[in-house]
Amino acid sequence: MNIAVSNTKEIALEQAIERRLCGASSEELAAGAIASGPFRIGQPSDFDAPLAFDRAKFWEFLEATQSKDLDKLKQHNPADWQAKITGQFDKLIKSKGLLHVLKKGLPVDNAHFHLMYPAPLASSAQKVHDNFAANIWSVTRQVHHSIANPNESVDMVVFLNGLPLVTLELKNAWTHQTARYHGQKQYRERDANQTLLRFGRVLVHMTADTDEVWMATKLAGASTFFLPFNKGHNEGAGNPPNPNGHKTSYLWEEVLQPQSLAGIIQHFVLLEGKKTDPLAKKTLIFPRYHQLNVVRKLLSHAAQTGVGHKYLIQHSAGSGKSHSITWAAYQLIETHPAKLDLPGARALDAPLFDSVIVVTDRRLLDKQLRDNIKDFSEVKNIVAPALKSSDLKAALENGKKIIITTIQKFPFIIDGIEDLGDKRFAVIIDEAHSGQSGIASDKMNQAMGGDPDEDDAQDKIVAVMQARKMRGNASYFAFTATPKPITLEKFGEQQPDGRFRPFHLYSMKQAIEEGFILDVLANYTTYKGYYEIQKSIEDNPLFDTSKAQKKLRAYVERSQQTINTKAEIMVENFIDKVVNPKKLRGKGKGMIVTQNIEVAIRYYKAVQAELAKRGNPFKALIAFSGEKEVDGVKYTESEMNGVPEDKTRSEFDKDEFRLLIVANKYLTGFDQPKLCAMYVDKKLQSVLAVQALSRLNRSSPKLGKRTEDLFVLDFFNSTEDIKAAFDPFFTVTTLSEATDVNVLHVLKASLDDVGVYEWLEVEEFCKRFFDGEDSEKLSPLIDVAAERFNTGLELEDQEKIDFKIKVKQFVKIYGQMAAIMPFEVEAWEKLFWFLKFLVPKLSIKDPNQDALDDLLEAVDLSSYGLERTKLNQTIGLDTSEAELDPQNPTPRGYREGEVQEDPLEEIIRSFNQRWFQGWSATPEEQRIKFLNIVESVQAHPDFEKKFDENSDPYSRNLAFEKIMKEVMLKRRKEELELYKLHNQDEAFRSALYLSVREALTQSPR
Repeated sequence: MNIAVSNTKEIALEQAIERRLCGASSEELAAGAIASGPFRIGQPSDFDAPLAFDRAKFWEFLEATQSKDLDKLKQHNPADWQAKITGQFDKLIKSKGLLHVLKKGLPVDNAHFHLMYPAPLASSAQKVHDNFAANIWSVTRQVHHSIANPNESVDMVVFLNGLPLVTLELKNAWTHQTARYHGQKQYRERDANQTLLRFGRVLVHMTADTDEVWMATKLAGASTFFLPFNKGHNEGAGNPPNPNGHKTSYLWEEVLQPQSLAGIIQHFVLLEGKKTDPLAKKTLIFPRYHQLNVVRKLLSHAAQTGVGHKYLIQHSAGSGKSHSITWAAYQLIETHPAKLDLPGARALDAPLFDSVIVVTDRRLLDKQLRDNIKDFSEVKNIVAPALKSSDLKAALENGKKIIITTIQKFPFIIDGIEDLGDKRFAVIIDEAHSGQSGIASDKMNQAMGGDPDEDDAQDKIVAVMQARKMRGNASYFAFTATPKPITLEKFGEQQPDGRFRPFHLYSMKQAIEEGFILDVLANYTTYKGYYEIQKSIEDNPLFDTSKAQKKLRAYVERSQQTINTKAEIMVENFIDKVVNPKKLRGKGKGMIVTQNIEVAIRYYKAVQAELAKRGNPFKALIAFSGEKEVDGVKYTESEMNGVPEDKTRSEFDKDEFRLLIVANKYLTGFDQPKLCAMYVDKKLQSVLAVQALSRLNRSSPKLGKRTEDLFVLDFFNSTEDIKAAFDPFFTVTTLSEATDVNVLHVLKASLDDVGVYEWLEVEEFCKRFFDGEDSEKLSPLIDVAAERFNTGLELEDQEKIDFKIKVKQFVKIYGQMAAIMPFEVEAWEKLFWFLKFLVPKLSIKDPNQDALDDLLEAVDLSSYGLERTKLNQTIGLDTSEAELDPQNPTPRGYREGEVQEDPLEEIIRSFNQRWFQGWSATPEEQRIKFLNIVESVQAHPDFEKKFDENSDPYSRNLAFEKIMKEVMLKRRKEELELYKLHNQDEAFRSALYLSVREALTQSPR
């Protein structure tokens, strides 16, 4: 008996796709069904393998839509007019690629052929709609593309007017064939010299099964690089279950539909490279699913809801935000309202936004945006970089469509800009948290709407308050990988339960699982520094314990002795782990992250000394802003590197430079795929930790970069600290509730009670300030209040400290919250401006400060060592949704209560107990072992001649290392544990060698 069962073979997937695109499959058409879809079914026999196009559909399209131009060629070339067209087509596509001929058309003699009619906009004429409808979309199964191997075929090819857009290799997990492995393998084994598979002949090569989709734009044999084209599931890789069909049905039901494909061609696909580069050297960019999805969702929401909305896009670092921003910026200027009664809508055929302003800290994004947008736009003069205030003002007034500026430059363009409140803006903010709080965004909002010309002082106050809020004539699109609570509250979508969520998510978890970025926490090693501080004075003064402990650690950490020890470990580790194994094909680089500029300069010197000892196998660079004086000498980045500051980035890309030493510069927005090692000697918390360590996560298929190539050596933070920093941003980040601003009432009441200012003085100051009076008129009001604080009220030191803390807290909280508060409190606004000018004139003195400064003169650093506490640990992150709490501050002030004071001797003892576990702090037995090693070194036959009496530092150092290794080898039987530590732990070995050398210099001989 025959039982009918489901067809689960590969052909069933072909039929499902064909049925969705064409309305019926080839088999159903043969049985009498009628095709009703937007696509037509192509015949394999119509495919021309040498030219890689569907002959029948190509000529049908030209005859139906451009017969007049065809007639011109037929008249002049009656015998070979078709060959004339195909010859020019083949020549042009070989040099420029398919994307060029689709967008620019095909010129042949005195004729010009459109090979694709673009999708119409809301403002397009009927002719544009009719032309688009004349496009012939088709899909052909089993396309025999190879001249060398005629039996070889591609499962499916999607065509537009006979030109191939997408190739598809289909697999079926039910038959144990997957796109991830078998589909990619099939493409890699294909002959990429066959016309259809050559670079630039199609837009994208895809392989799909019922679970996943993968894509590549360039086939290069075994080195072909595939990217995932999946939706993501549970904030990770893959696709969610589809109750109506296959998990991957979005590919043919959504992405491959005519309107969608036309939009991708017109607004997304990019051919990147220099104009002078041949086609083979260029890069074809096809959007990944999350990029396509976020841009389309933003455009749709803006068209449906109008101007005045806020959008938070949480996309992982390194996931292609710059391309997403480019695509969004260009298409927002073409977005039209869906209906007339929307905020900001002026007409259905008029764009919703007059201009798009892109605010970014990344200099490279500026050029990338301008170059890419020029590729999309037929009108070349729509992009204006705002390099100075007058540029931005002119660009806005002249109606430039896309204006690119930086967060630093934006606040300074307010003065002199006329009222632009009648214009509509889309403001795209790159890395939203970096500069969009406080005064900078106040001024940006003022620029969006100007200050109305009104006389009443109260009205002017309200106008500034409104200016600080996000104006109704602008929509804000904030892109960030690491949203802080204030960013979530300012730009996120508030849910019915009061929580705030991002508008769109592409998580770090998904990016790592998809292999688009690398897991920087996969190989994490931590070192703990041990110090011994010895007292250098005989008396025993009292100090504030907690402050003294902090001072002592800072003293040790910036000591050149400490830095030299760490630098030696870093350089040796980098040579052993990156240089000698030729990581990233011999191009691997490292970054040393230091606490501040002074420490960075000291590290640079120490690294240079270490490299000199090793014969300078490579070079190092340093990066910091401005000028810094260290030990009486002034330094700048350009002088230390020997190149202009703006060339440091490009210099570091050269093979001769392998290490970059930084403090804060280049910890964000610095993309260098060759980075694979990071040495951290800086406290990293929250967003900064994620941003800094993410400098390593950029993938680089060309260099064969893998997660195993990455490692971090951290001298400052614990693995628990790093996990706590990364966890909130691994999946989706939400905010539990809105910030409670009532603390401002409490703070204001406390400040009022002190009597430093009279309310009439606050009001008079604000009246003069907003009337634009000279600063000479403002000073007396501020000076009177400052005088009361400093001397007039005879406040105790603790009372002064308490008042100033509360003033700073009020200014900070109000400056952040004024932009998002749903109401206005005029008294808060007035007090904010008064206190902002008062703060610098409030003088306070910490009574313990002088004593703490004396502390450092009372102690010496006697020894320093390191112990590796975590070796190559993988830090696992929490995959659950991270919910942050708002920064609901409680009023702060001077902390009452007894300060714990300990004698200097006790502070030093407890400090050593906490931080130092070196030889001199161990029991007597271990002390004796250490002294025995020193004596064995002194007794070595080479000690006097090759070390003690040797004046050449390089050969002296080599001799010492040789002597130490021989001494430890002889002691291995009686000191096996010590010998193992010496051989296996480079940090221990380095600290031991340093300590022995220190002992040798002090011991009598």
